[in-house]
Amino acid sequence: MNKAVVVLSGGMDSATALYQAKADGNELYAISFDYGQRHKKELDYAKKLAEVAGVKEHHIVNLTSITELISNSSLTNKEIDVPEGHYAAENMKLTVVPNRNMIMYAVALGYAVNVKASSMYVGVHAGDHAIYPDCRPEFIEALDVIAKIANEGFIKKDFQVKAPFVHISKTNIAKLGSQLGVPYELTWSCYKGRDKHCGKCGTCVERKEAFQLAGVVDPTQYDL
Repeated sequence: MNKAVVVLSGGMDSATALYQAKADGNELYAISFDYGQRHKKELDYAKKLAEVAGVKEHHIVNLTSITELISNSSLTNKEIDVPEGHYAAENMKLTVVPNRNMIMYAVALGYAVNVKASSMYVGVHAGDHAIYPDCRPEFIEALDVIAKIANEGFIKKDFQVKAPFVHISKTNIAKLGSQLGVPYELTWSCYKGRDKHCGKCGTCVERKEAFQLAGVVDPTQYDL
């Protein structure tokens, strides 16, 4: 059985990537990151997801020593208000964490090489492209190339960075996840980290929209 490392944030997209990796017949390994984000609820959900999905190993990596170096974001600086509105709106640039995916994926790739994985799954999707440059197809393609160059002679020859949703919408992710049996009640999207999803931040708006357009029951409790 091939091994797959899944970068697991605890949100809808990475949870669906986890279940896609499982459906693809892989032995599951998951890695999550504490980079000093505004709250840690998503990491608690990632832990639950890993347990329910039968992940063999799940690591939460402490990257908080670099938080002050990537603090020009509402996700890493509590003095910057979390923007509200649609996920693709211009004000959502306040949620961009400098080089976040490159930092996390570099660590995840090291882990993948170490456990001799054949693939690394990430949950980026087409709706991310407008605001987040490290979620675009060209970034994923370049990452796949550099992974092989940086680890030549050590990485599996057939290794792939897999972003199965990079060309599809979150609506289609919700549809697929419903078919895969993803327990979306065990996922967390909200940037604000309250008792319930706020229902107003960009990722909450996108989450609600995805379930509604997909015709999938939304198990999420929202403040609004």
